[in-house]
Amino acid sequence: MRFEAGQIVVRRYRRGPWRTWAQPMRVVRDDDAGLLLWAPEGGEFARLVDVDGRNTHDVSPDLMRDPKLTLHHWRGNDVLILMPPAAGWSVWWFFRDGAFTGWYINLEKPFVRQRDGVETTDLVLDIVVTPDRQWEWKDTDEFAAFTGHPLYFGSAAAAEIRAEGDRLIKLVEAGEFPFDDTFTGFRPSPDWPLPRFPEGSLG
Repeated sequence: MRFEAGQIVVRRYRRGPWRTWAQPMRVVRDDDAGLLLWAPEGGEFARLVDVDGRNTHDVSPDLMRDPKLTLHHWRGNDVLILMPPAAGWSVWWFFRDGAFTGWYINLEKPFVRQRDGVETTDLVLDIVVTPDRQWEWKDTDEFAAFTGHPLYFGSAAAAEIRAEGDRLIKLVEAGEFPFDDTFTGFRPSPDWPLPRFPEGSLG
């Protein structure tokens, strides 16, 4: 089952029994290269937040007292996300005022299609890449803290996640796809309104 260009789908993260993130995004295309999604600044998203305001960057969901998916609005940039089939990562293109500002590599499990979107599990470790392909690891302390947690990954899996990041860094340094000029000039259709959650799709 593939999605239609222009369709709104929900990109979700799961951690054990908890949905930790949900974001409605517009389908740019869905083909053998992967699912390409767009979310502009101001669109809706939801994240798992505890009663004290902490989220999954701060604490694992099993230690939250009363976690709930809480509605927010995406701020700071527009984002284009490519989720290749069977890949352990997605790559994000960030834009501000129409100008490309860099890539973001989100290490994650291969996505699973659902009726109204896709679901994956975030693997915590990320890589930030500037337009001139300078890179740095992100969330390394969080990655180390969650290694060995039963809801996350053991040390062997953590080594595999980092190795996948190292492989992608080589593509960055070589300027190979997806870290070439592909999509850096992307412009959304001016007819697209802000993506919002379809009724009943937040959870």
